[in-house]
Amino acid sequence: MGIQIISGLARGVDAAAHAGALAGKGKTYGILGCGIDICYPASSRKLYENMKMQGGIISELDPGTPPMAYHFPRRNRIISGLADGVLIIEAKEKSGSLITADLALEQGKTVFALPGRAGDLLSEGCNRLIYQGAIPAWKPEIILEEMKWEVKTCVRKTKQKENKGLGLASEDDLVYSCLD
Repeated sequence: MGIQIISGLARGVDAAAHAGALAGKGKTYGILGCGIDICYPASSRKLYENMKMQGGIISELDPGTPPMAYHFPRRNRIISGLADGVLIIEAKEKSGSLITADLALEQGKTVFALPGRAGDLLSEGCNRLIYQGAIPAWKPEIILEEMKWEVKTCVRKTKQKENKGLGLASEDDLVYSCLD
């Protein structure tokens, strides 16, 4: 529907989101927790190569930097920073996806979560996010409506971003108000 997908190129939901965007002739961006010249996980090589032509691969780390656990929270900061909204599909109680959701909230972004079955380990994080105020997104139209994206063209309607009470100094608040 013309919506760009930004994710971490991880196995599972990330890879499926990237593959779906590519199949739909959309743009998709993979944010890496390693150097841009390293495809991690290696099983995503085909996606990695296709995304270079239909979106992009992004990393703030130097080429040759191996994927290390402590790189991924930094990567998640970039994912949420580039996104207009963040959708969490699966998340255990302690999950990198929840780090991304927290960062998105700090950045004033809208957070969505797919509700899951009570007792399902991969739904615990999503259900907790919904309990804490994330928007339950059980169908794509919820996201389209909330983000004010046109269903036919998916062009975002312009609206003034409200200050989410970031507590910025007056000069910083002035700069922030000019950013979209």
